[in-house]
Amino acid sequence: MEMTAIPADRRRKKNIKIASLLLLGVLLFFTFFSNTLQSLTLPKVTTVTPQSKSLEFTLEGSGMLRPVKEVKLQNDNGWKPREVLVQEGERVKKGQRLILYDSQSAEAGLQEEIALLDKQKLGQQTLQDQFIQTYAEGDELQIRKARREIEAGKQDQARQARKIAEMRDRLTAEQQLKAPFDGIVTRLNALPGILSPGEPDVVLSSSREGFQFDFTADAGLLSSLGITVGEKLEVEVQSAEGPSARILTGKIAEIKSAQARAGSSAGEDTSGAEDIAQKTVFIVMNDGSLQGGEQVQFQLKKPSLQEGVVVPTKAIHQTGGRSFVYTIEEQRGALGNTFVAREVQIRSSITNGPDSMIQTDNLYGDEMIILESSEPLQDGNRVRLQ
Repeated sequence: MEMTAIPADRRRKKNIKIASLLLLGVLLFFTFFSNTLQSLTLPKVTTVTPQSKSLEFTLEGSGMLRPVKEVKLQNDNGWKPREVLVQEGERVKKGQRLILYDSQSAEAGLQEEIALLDKQKLGQQTLQDQFIQTYAEGDELQIRKARREIEAGKQDQARQARKIAEMRDRLTAEQQLKAPFDGIVTRLNALPGILSPGEPDVVLSSSREGFQFDFTADAGLLSSLGITVGEKLEVEVQSAEGPSARILTGKIAEIKSAQARAGSSAGEDTSGAEDIAQKTVFIVMNDGSLQGGEQVQFQLKKPSLQEGVVVPTKAIHQTGGRSFVYTIEEQRGALGNTFVAREVQIRSSITNGPDSMIQTDNLYGDEMIILESSEPLQDGNRVRLQ
């Protein structure tokens, strides 16, 4: 009996041990299974690793070429053009005659002044005759009076002669319109025998100064790219005769402040609500084949001067005037590792559209950043990696 009881006791202990192990296995199985089920309900996220590099931007602009130096010429007397000697688009030299004017009224006025001078000369002769007679009579008082009248007559004649000379010079100058410099006739309003009130007779542009166009860009973007006066770039010039285009060199001649625009910047983003500073960039082109009026455009790809942490722009979130990204924090546990979303505040950023260079206080290049999530996230949410 004792020999039989011992094996039975051993079997009972063995069965208890087996049952305990089975129970522990079942508990472990359900624990892991429940964790697995729970993890399946967590937001599913995709991640990217930020890169440390510069950010490439594309600077674009377009416009129509116009002269750098341009003058509007007209006849200040309001005379009608008698003959137009040039055509629109024609190149002219300094001093070349452009328009001849009808100056009949001015010529008539000049003849009247000449006739007045002749009359004064006749009057002077009469005074001289009277002086001779007075001198012969020996009346000293009358002699002095006659001398004064003769001197006054001479002064009147001198003034009249100067007036006539000035009128002749002015008439000679205003009878014709001359080019003040080498240039191109960009607009011609004058027609023979017809006045053009409110419009200049000729608009002349300097061919030596070249042509220019301008565009407006975010000041932050220009600063990030180091765009400066004197920088050269290639410009596509559309031909006026057809669809063909040429590539010519342009040079940045001036950068000046422009009116700020509202909205988030294409180059810099701090709060998203402030006005964005703007700059107007003037590009000058000097090529003998240019006429003015050509349509031009350019596209300049250039990396930013600084390097930094670059992430996809869609990984950046904005709420209540603040910007941040979510990083992945890995937490180790006995039943496996879990992943938690953590907010990282962005102090400033610049963007070229798809990508952004961000500045933060606690983001390093080897961390994972959440790019997309199947559900909205908050700081501290557990997530599952896709």
